[in-house]
Amino acid sequence: MAEQLNSLEELRGAVDASGTGEDVLLDTSAPREPVRDELGRSYATGKRKDAVARVWIRPGSGKVTVNGKDINKYFARPVLQMILKQPFEITDREGQFDVTATVKGGGLSGQAGAVKHGVSKALQLYEPGLRGVLKAAGFLTRDSRVVERKKYGRAKARKSFQFSKR
Repeated sequence: MAEQLNSLEELRGAVDASGTGEDVLLDTSAPREPVRDELGRSYATGKRKDAVARVWIRPGSGKVTVNGKDINKYFARPVLQMILKQPFEITDREGQFDVTATVKGGGLSGQAGAVKHGVSKALQLYEPGLRGVLKAAGFLTRDSRVVERKKYGRAKARKSFQFSKR
């Protein structure tokens, strides 16, 4: 039976002794590096239901554009606009970033959730220090719930046709 290693130092010693190198262990002391393109933007993909959003953020005045339209035109309902602004509110970055997003698939509610997911991921790539706040709020987790498919012999996914005894 193999010997049991009880601490990280023992594990580090075992890895060094085995000759496999120190690259096996992750170095927790090194902070994450910001991920930005040559234009100073961060990009992320957000998903919700059947909607997929491609999101770019960059420092700016807080202008949000979705599929070439202003946020007030594309997401007319205030609830959907509020969903989009949640990542900025929770990280105290309201009005500091311009958002450009393209969304396909799903309905407006799913698209708003997809943009929110994409904005959250792009924010944590732009400023890695925000990851803890966004993760604690649950904004980095993809909501995997999707509509259940319709089954044959049924009215909908689970609903049956009315039963007739005679």
